[in-house]
Amino acid sequence: MYNDKTIVCKDCGQEFIFTAGEQEFFAEKGFSNEPQRCKSCRDSRKQNSRGNTGAREMFSAVCASCGKTCKVPFEPRNDRPVYCSDCFSKR
Repeated sequence: MYNDKTIVCKDCGQEFIFTAGEQEFFAEKGFSNEPQRCKSCRDSRKQNSRGNTGAREMFSAVCASCGKTCKVPFEPRNDRPVYCSDCFSKR
């Protein structure tokens, strides 16, 4: 049903293969667009979107349940409770 396709990466201009297996996976997930970048360019974009460090920015917060200070990967808002990982896993 699916055949391997050769696609030109829109970032680096190199050709890459969009395999029949990948096409089947895309169809199963309901993706309608073919990939536009090769794997190395996709990986590079992912790395750059995290500020080249690969690490998330962490914010300090106080757990609404136990009162301990903790680090969370989002900026806490005053209108929503924040839980440490122990209390969050218990919920």
